[in-house]
Amino acid sequence: MKIIVASDIHGSAYYCKQLMEVFEASGAERMLLLGDLLYHGPRNDLPRDYAPKEVIAMLNHYQDRLYAIQGNCDTQVDQMVLEFPILAEYALISLGGHTFYATHGHVYHQDHLPPLQAGDILLHGHTHLYKAEWVEIEEKGRIGIANPGSVSIPKGGNPPTYGLLTEEKFMVLTFGQDVVKEMDLRENNKK
Repeated sequence: MKIIVASDIHGSAYYCKQLMEVFEASGAERMLLLGDLLYHGPRNDLPRDYAPKEVIAMLNHYQDRLYAIQGNCDTQVDQMVLEFPILAEYALISLGGHTFYATHGHVYHQDHLPPLQAGDILLHGHTHLYKAEWVEIEEKGRIGIANPGSVSIPKGGNPPTYGLLTEEKFMVLTFGQDVVKEMDLRENNKK
């Protein structure tokens, strides 16, 4: 199974269009959106081609292939115009022998972990900084931390990025298809 993972579109029609093109070309069965879909938020500048109505139309076109998590900028008003559920705080995904705890990242993140066991992977956005690594957590063992970065408002001098999740690995890619970070999921990371 192949899943495109994206976060923090923030209403950018320009980058949402690129994301949908990548989704089509990838052959992925699903896309997991980790929140902050339409609104740019009070702390961010407007992203390139800020046009939430265009983003709504693009996302709704793929409604049967999208899973979505609520970001801190997503509200019930957004749910009224989107034709797929977006208000779940988290999702659990089992893939390749690992359990992924998918969330936006404003509540649960590396410094405030949800209930995880050794070998589990926290998958989140929110920081606009990509990450893909195994970390040792006292009393838990090794867990994975994976963040696809931001589709439209990257931080830390990073380019716009998205993630590709398979049973073997999690990769962070640019829209030019450069792999900027990768995490091998085939390792036995159980305690």
